[in-house]
Amino acid sequence: MDARDSQSRRRKPAWLKKSLPRGDGIRRVENILKRHALHTVCRGARCPNRNDCYQEGTATFLIMGDVCTRQCRFCSIPGRRPDPLDRDEPERLARAVEKMGLSYVVVTSVTRDDLADGGAGHFVAVTAAIKARLPAARIELLVPDFQGDLDAVDAVLDGAPTVFNHNVETVPALYGAVRPGADYDRSLSILKHAARRRPIPVKSGFMLGLGEKDDAVRALLDDLEKAGVAIVTVGQYLKPAEGCIEVFDYVPPERFDAVAAWARERGFRAVASGPFVRSSYRAAELAREAGLG
Repeated sequence: MDARDSQSRRRKPAWLKKSLPRGDGIRRVENILKRHALHTVCRGARCPNRNDCYQEGTATFLIMGDVCTRQCRFCSIPGRRPDPLDRDEPERLARAVEKMGLSYVVVTSVTRDDLADGGAGHFVAVTAAIKARLPAARIELLVPDFQGDLDAVDAVLDGAPTVFNHNVETVPALYGAVRPGADYDRSLSILKHAARRRPIPVKSGFMLGLGEKDDAVRALLDDLEKAGVAIVTVGQYLKPAEGCIEVFDYVPPERFDAVAAWARERGFRAVASGPFVRSSYRAAELAREAGLG
């Protein structure tokens, strides 16, 4: 499966073409987000599933602004000096969650290396605001690496999210090209710490199509399993904007099936692997698969 067809690398294949849904659900979600001045990673990262999620009445909230202090080469979110934190954002987000009628909420953020705690306190404030309005809501937090600050990780965990998520994104050999400023071992240490710190599912995800080899993918899955990760997501990298790293290849569905099989062999409680899989896509379903009811 390591062989690559150069012809397949140049053309987007049929399995990556999807019709765009239309409907009142999309407009409703967009209006709520606009009214409450909120960002989503769906739009910020140009997710191909955005309209699917909006039509179903959900979105993945992006907190702490819409610019990042890093410039990962797979991401279209701009990297520059961000604005100060918006202290009213947690309450606005909670009101939007209530208006949307969400029972499962996914919150992520830009990376904020400019903040002493990396923004951990803001995650805690958002979690608390959602719980104050919707005590029964389940909350999945997809966090940055906090530059390896485990006190920041503890602060987020002490806010009692339902699922703790941190993505490794790619195999370690590709970090220099794909994730400058990040560190694979640092991300693993965060996942391992979270898995040991609280009895909640820990989740991580990565992309295919960046030139990774099968043995490196297997080794990455071994590392995630040893770190205590319970939920794994695997999706196709799609270049979201000019200036981002090029797609190395478009990975066929059968290879995603093989990666899913490798993951299940290693005992992960929930696995999603496919061309359009993203870390927060169908997150509630994966949480249920992991045993959260």
